[in-house]
Amino acid sequence: MISPADPCYAEVLEFLYAEAELLDGGQFSEWLELLTEDIRYRLPLTVTRKSGPGHSDESEIMRETLASLQLRVRRLTTGFAWSETPPSRTRHLITNVRVRPGERAEELNVTSNLLVYRGRGSETTADLFCGERQDLLRRVDGRLKLASRTILLDQAVLASRDVSIFF
Repeated sequence: MISPADPCYAEVLEFLYAEAELLDGGQFSEWLELLTEDIRYRLPLTVTRKSGPGHSDESEIMRETLASLQLRVRRLTTGFAWSETPPSRTRHLITNVRVRPGERAEELNVTSNLLVYRGRGSETTADLFCGERQDLLRRVDGRLKLASRTILLDQAVLASRDVSIFF
C-alpha cells in the first residue's frame, strides 16, 4: 500500500477530488478528458447471498466504453435525455482512499468509498448511492487518467427510477 505521506497519494486524492468537482459541476466533456481510450466502466448488479452481499460476475446495470460514455455525454446536450430532465444535482463524497501499485509501473490501483447524493428539480426526496469504487489509474503523458472503474453499490435494490449519473 502507498502511504498517505507519499506524494503519489496526494496526487491520487487531487485527481479524485477534481473528478468529483467536474461531475458535480456538470462538466461532463471535461470529465471525459480524464479517461483513457481503453476505459472500462462497470456497475455490476449487487446480489444478496446468505453470507452477505456480493456482486454478480454476469449481470451488470452498466458496462461502458469511451465511445458509449461520449455518446451519453453528447446526448445530455440534445434536449432528448429524458432521464435527465430536469438535470440531476449531484454531490460525490469520496472517502477511505487506498492506493496500491498496479501491475505496470505507470498504473495505480485505487479503492475508495463513495456516497453520491442526487436531487432533481424541486422534488423533496433525493437518491443516495453508496458503495465502493475500484479504479485503475494510469499515467498518460505525465498525468493520471482513469483506465478502469468498477462501482460496487451496497444497495441490492435501487430505489432510484434511473441510473443516469456518472459515479
